[in-house]
Amino acid sequence: MPTKIFLDEKDIPRQWYNLAADLPTPLQPPLGPDGNPITPDMLAPVFPMNLIEQEVSQERWIDIPEEILEILYRWRPSPLYRAKALEKALDTPARIYYKNEGVSPPGSHKPNTAVAQAWYNKQFGIKRLTTETGAGQWGSALSFACALIGLECKVFMVRISFDQKPFRRLMMETWGGHCIPSPSEETNAGRAILEKMPDTPGSLGIAISEAIEAAVTDPKGETRYALGSVLNHVMLHQTIIGLEAKKQLEKANEKKVDVVIGCAGGGSNFAGLSFPFVADKINGADIKIIPVEPTSCPTLTRAPFCYDHGDTAKMTPLLPMHSLGHDFVPPAIHAGGLRYHGMAPLVSQAAVEGLLEPMALHQIECYEAALLWAKTEGFISAPETSHAIAATIREAKQAKEEGKEKVIIMNWSGHGLMDLTGYQAFLEGRLHDYPLPDEELAKSLKGIEGLPKPSEAKSGKW
Repeated sequence: MPTKIFLDEKDIPRQWYNLAADLPTPLQPPLGPDGNPITPDMLAPVFPMNLIEQEVSQERWIDIPEEILEILYRWRPSPLYRAKALEKALDTPARIYYKNEGVSPPGSHKPNTAVAQAWYNKQFGIKRLTTETGAGQWGSALSFACALIGLECKVFMVRISFDQKPFRRLMMETWGGHCIPSPSEETNAGRAILEKMPDTPGSLGIAISEAIEAAVTDPKGETRYALGSVLNHVMLHQTIIGLEAKKQLEKANEKKVDVVIGCAGGGSNFAGLSFPFVADKINGADIKIIPVEPTSCPTLTRAPFCYDHGDTAKMTPLLPMHSLGHDFVPPAIHAGGLRYHGMAPLVSQAAVEGLLEPMALHQIECYEAALLWAKTEGFISAPETSHAIAATIREAKQAKEEGKEKVIIMNWSGHGLMDLTGYQAFLEGRLHDYPLPDEELAKSLKGIEGLPKPSEAKSGKW
């Protein structure tokens, strides 16, 4: 059995998979301030129309343009690894596979959609993109994509991550991106937050508000906003991960997958691996599909399914999703990419349907898992990815207890070479677990009182 399973470039998926076409209970529409469904035209100041068409599409398969594939060939198809050393250390009968998305130039899964979004914006005549970033993986990926495709890029980086991860900022600047700590003095949204909370660590919700404001206030109309997670078209672009993985598992002679795992902040890397397997589950396959999140930001495991804004300043439409409340400012944990108050509507609806089994883990367990991974598989993982590793270890141990051979596949969503200050804090005993207190959750949820309520309808099959 090989350690790495490769695909030839000719075997790369040539279409993205759209889960919206197959959800047993259809996704509910985004709403405007008046509580009515928004129209595509209302999104036009924020996104180019070619991406808006993907956002609202009900087509199961959407062709990947050849020009995008030509760029993706630089690292795709990404290898599928068999985690033999970890299996041996755990003495588990489970066979553990992981999709190595750290092989992209920015070192994560994020360029799968960054390249697509930059290309579609360029085709639409846009000159520059604004965005937010938490841990810095998305900001790095979009800066990389804009450099290759010929767009300007401005990134609002959550302040705590900006301070903790200076090399991420330098990566963005190397690719020509302009990185600003958020909240900043550059936008009305940023100034308002700083006036109320001058020492805030920032949040993805705040950074999104700043990036959208910077885009829509361009008097020439040459700027649009790009989002690294949450929205339907982002989930769509990431499904190339799971589509490749299915081909690779078939090549490895695996007839059945038992467990699919990915960390979940806004939902992009989890959806990228899992959605093609969710389709199998909808069609009768017996698969356990686990999105893993931090206990400090327990969106899927403790937050209600509601209509809420995707950003703090309420510039985005109301989205049907699990949300901790748009005013929620997560604690300054080191998994910055998982510090988001909401969850992708497609992931949320799949969870409501019962197709997913969400899990929340403490950061100490995750760092312990990351160290075991480093000492067995060798790779230093992003703090976000460590959550998926910890869940994988739990499932492998359970397989041993049950005496069952199981096939587990995990998305290794990125390396942690730019995140070593988090490892340093853990090794020096300065990190602590932080389960979100009930009173803080109740306080943050007050901000969504009075907003429309989505239906929690489901087929009841799972």
